[in-house]
Amino acid sequence: MLTKKAVIISLALLLSACGYHLRGAFELPENMKSIYIEGGSGPLLDQFKQVLKSSSANISDSRKGAGLVIKIANEEFNRRVVSLSSRGKSNEFELEYRMDYEFANAKDALLMEKQTVEIRREYYNDQEFVIAKENEENVIRNEMYQQAVQSILNRARVVLEAGKK
Repeated sequence: MLTKKAVIISLALLLSACGYHLRGAFELPENMKSIYIEGGSGPLLDQFKQVLKSSSANISDSRKGAGLVIKIANEEFNRRVVSLSSRGKSNEFELEYRMDYEFANAKDALLMEKQTVEIRREYYNDQEFVIAKENEENVIRNEMYQQAVQSILNRARVVLEAGKK
């Protein structure tokens, strides 16, 4: 019994010492604990909420109390047919997600000029499983939103840490 407790305690210490953290969790600087997002689609804002929730940060309702303002513009999601079958049905699609963003502080002073995030994914469209492929496209879209959010937050962390120096 005593050895079980010792093993559990040592595993807990090893996990905390090696930097283990939950997937998708970010360690954010203090001035990123409250973020105001200006613009953006519903799915993108949902993804921001989900990522920030796991990082003990939140989305502010106003820019007044926010440590960082993320301005999102020109958000587009395009779907393009890449290849056709011999019957003329689409076999493969390309999804493209693109948006522009910039960072400001609560007083609207620009912290970073406008940057662009562009993400592309292709997937095969099996004509026998049409319903499953529609679900697959939704999963891919959510992953693309998540990748965009993580890219923006990583960039924000770098910009804010560079501003401290």
